[in-house]
This record gives sequence, C-alpha cells and structure tokens, in this order.
Amino acid sequence: MVASPWFLTSETAAGPAPAAVRVYCFPHAGGNPRTFLGWQPALEGDALIAAVCPPGRGHRFREPAPASLAALADGAAAAIALADDTTGRRPFLLFGHSFGAALAFEVARRLDGVRGFAGLVASGCAAPSLLPTPRVVETARLEGRAFTEAVGFFGGLPPEVMRDEAVQELLLPHLKADFRMVAAHRYRPGPPLSVPVTLLNGTDDPHVGPAALDPWSRECAAPPRRHWAVGGHFYFEDRADAATSLLRSLARTAAAAAKVTKPVASGSTVPGDEYVELI
Repeated sequence: MVASPWFLTSETAAGPAPAAVRVYCFPHAGGNPRTFLGWQPALEGDALIAAVCPPGRGHRFREPAPASLAALADGAAAAIALADDTTGRRPFLLFGHSFGAALAFEVARRLDGVRGFAGLVASGCAAPSLLPTPRVVETARLEGRAFTEAVGFFGGLPPEVMRDEAVQELLLPHLKADFRMVAAHRYRPGPPLSVPVTLLNGTDDPHVGPAALDPWSRECAAPPRRHWAVGGHFYFEDRADAATSLLRSLARTAAAAAKVTKPVASGSTVPGDEYVELI
C-alpha cells in the first residue's frame, strides 16, 4: 500500500500483508486510530488493517482539521482511492465505529463503484438518515463536566478520565470536536450503496437498538446483514474478536470474489439478523 499520512499500519503486518485485503478503519469520536492496529494479529494474512488518521489528529496534529464531516469524507475517500489505484486494485473494506461509521458511510458513497471496493461494516451506528440523533446534538452543546457526564452515557471513557478534570481538558477537545462535527452534519438522500453493507452492534448498546438500524435498508441495494455481539456500545473493548472474526470472514469472501465472480442465483435470499456470542 502506498505510504500516506492518512493511514497507520502495524509492523506485525509484514510478510503476506501487501497481498491481503485492506480494511480501512475509522475510529469513534475522539478515538485513537492506533487502537485498531492491535487487531492485526487476529486477522493474520487475510487482511491488512489501515487505521485512518485525519488531519489535526495523531502524527498530523499540526495540520488544520477538516471543517465538516463532508470535507473529512472527501479527503479520506481521495486518499483511499489513490492508495487503491497504486496497489493494483486489491479488494478493500471500510469499517467504522459510531462516529467512524457515519464517516465511513459518507466515504462509501464517494467510493461506490470503485473497482475493489468490497463492502462497508458499520458498527454501533444508527442509520444515516437518523443522524444526528437528539442525544448527540444535545451533548455537542454542553461544556465542562456536563459534557463529560453526557458522553459517559455512551461508555468508552476510562474511570480516571471521568474523575479527573485536568485529564479531561487534555484528552477531550478532539472528542468535543467530533461530536460537534456530527451535530452539524445534515443527511442528504442518495443512491443506495451497491456494495454489501454489514451492521455490527452490541446487544446492550443503550444508544443503538434494532429500531435505529431498520432505516439502513434504504441506504443499500441489498438488505444489510446484521450481526450482534454481547456488550454495550463499545462491545469490542472486552471482545475484540466480535469485530476481528467478522472482518476476517468478510476479507476472505472479498478475496475469493476478486478471483472468481459468480452471479447470484435468482430467488436467493439474504440472511437476516445474526447473533454472535464469543466465549
């Protein structure tokens, strides 16, 4: 894959990784993209994790941050298209969680039809037409302790951050910026995605339930497949395999399809919800 400031990859991906299906991973609001690199060993040679790092974050902290989610999606889509073009059009997937899933969806819209694009995995995210949700809009308006407590509803903040205001001032600016970006974003109807869409959610997620997922069907040419994992909004913190096993399976399917394309038989059905419980 071409070197790009947009992407972080793991050193453990050496060896067969250049031939693997690439999975571009978009973090949740305020999330560290490097977290995704810890998933690489579980994917072995089937997929190469490319964590997406936008301008203004991580090693790109000196760059101006995008002014809107649409601008961020434009930049990420262009970077992925360039990387894909220079690596021989290998299959690739998009994975995003929460805010990252909303962003990945907008990127998918921009890349739909690009050869090699094999699918979108939206994790912990209500249907795009329902975004921004009232809770996100209200949270984005808050400041200080009120903001921290509101964000605590979603989970994902360590107890030490919830207790220490000094730590919050250091770590939460990016989280606030992402919430405000989503709150300012306005959904626009568009053609349904032609690539397969997979939804992955925690069974105990207080923010995203089945009703919030139903309108996803309007965004897809074929009904999206739903997968459920034990846990809340951040189900993968304790059970990373809920995500990695699914991504590995999808990567293998994408790799096989890239070698031999088989027509879908008429009258075939698309599976409905799938419940995944990992031990």
